[in-house]
Amino acid sequence: MQRTQSVLLTRLARVNPTGVFLAVLALVLVALFAPGIVGGALLLALAAGLAALLATTWPVQRPATRILRLVILTLLVATALMKIL
Repeated sequence: MQRTQSVLLTRLARVNPTGVFLAVLALVLVALFAPGIVGGALLLALAAGLAALLATTWPVQRPATRILRLVILTLLVATALMKIL
């Protein structure tokens, strides 16, 4: 498990931040404009990825950063659920 996590973190460190930002922005825009359950499912998929990233980087984050990321994750899930319902 530790080896897999180390490999994952090494790969994440090499990712182009601008490309990731633009891809996530495109996904959010598509999810917000997509109808009902489709948009909500896309937002929930994004929230799952964000939760996995948050869990992976949790030990190295400062408490203020942790709180901010939890707030963003909560808002994302709430938006997805409102879109579905």
